[in-house]
Amino acid sequence: MTATYHDDLEFLWKKFPGNAVWRRADTHKWYAALLKVPQSKLGLAGDEIITIIDLRLATADLAKLIDNDRYFPGYHMNKNHWYSIILDGRVTDAEIFDRLQTSYDLAH
Repeated sequence: MTATYHDDLEFLWKKFPGNAVWRRADTHKWYAALLKVPQSKLGLAGDEIITIIDLRLATADLAKLIDNDRYFPGYHMNKNHWYSIILDGRVTDAEIFDRLQTSYDLAH
């Protein structure tokens, strides 16, 4: 992110030191959140802690994307504009980077 967008992770919550956001420097809007949460927060069985990334997407495209396997409704975000990806390899890095670009563009 730093090399591409010149934005550093911002660790905003003392209670959750592993959670952070990326924010556009020009608009100060978030375009991604990196979070550690129990998998049950995404509707999955169990309480194993997983790492997710929340990204923006146009509302019209969200319903087509959410499959509750690779893409989930945005954890702790407005589910009309955000979705979550578990960072466990089920979505390729290349696809995540493409989706990051879309999220960045939407945070204008």
